Amino acid sequence: MAKSTATPQKRSTLADVVTREYTIHMHKHVFGRSLRKRAPHAIKAVKAFAQKAMGTKDVRLDPSLNKAVWSRGVKHTNHRIRVRIARKRNDDEDAKEKLYSYVTFVPTVDFKGKY
Repeated sequence: MAKSTATPQKRSTLADVVTREYTIHMHKHVFGRSLRKRAPHAIKAVKAFAQKAMGTKDVRLDPSLNKAVWSRGVKHTNHRIRVRIARKRNDDEDAKEKLYSYVTFVPTVDFKGKY
């Protein structure tokens, strides 16, 4: 008897609700930027990172993350920042996307893998 040529349908893991922690190297995103645009561009870089990591277009930032990025002013952003990105279901009926990402700040002493 010949093997079946139909392969089983694999489901995408992008549809799962999941939470992960990442360390984002902010310095490579803001280095060379004009001084008055560093913190705004750092926020945009966090959104782009979360969009790429979680595969969702809708990215929402926690106010604590915004305070952490802006804590040293517009010119002097932190070199690294640890974030927790949660992919969640969108409960709105008229939402364009089924999932969204929620990014929160995780305070840490050092970035060497310790929590």
